[in-house]
Amino acid sequence: MKSNYSKIIKWILLALLLLSVVVFIGAWIYGFEKNDGLAVDVLFYWTYAMVVFALGSIIIIGGAIGIKNDKKFLWKLLAVLGGAAVVVLAVYLLSPGAEALGMLEQPSKSTLKLTDTILNLTYLVGACTILSIIVGEIVAGIRNKNQAK
Repeated sequence: MKSNYSKIIKWILLALLLLSVVVFIGAWIYGFEKNDGLAVDVLFYWTYAMVVFALGSIIIIGGAIGIKNDKKFLWKLLAVLGGAAVVVLAVYLLSPGAEALGMLEQPSKSTLKLTDTILNLTYLVGACTILSIIVGEIVAGIRNKNQAK
């Protein structure tokens, strides 16, 4: 049964890959600098669609498997998503949305705020990653030291 699922997923991914190549080639032929960068916008929208598809697939397929294996999975998932939403909201509220330096024409305030939010989220994730590596190594060292005695 697993082989049937893997074959279906493989063919879906292959179709999406081929469709992505067709979109990219179409944008390349159309020209990236013609019509105010419309081809670039098409590539951005296609990327957004692929990210939404990937996240949706992860949530739907992973959620179905998780609920099948553990009845409390849905509550755990909602708690994690709620926590992530709280962190993103806190970072959004703390982001200054300062004016961009070296630009003659300033983007809108909402664009600046969103850009600062994404940048601050990147900093936060990077710092948490480094911190988790350091803490993980310290904990592993303590466990190894205790086992050696």
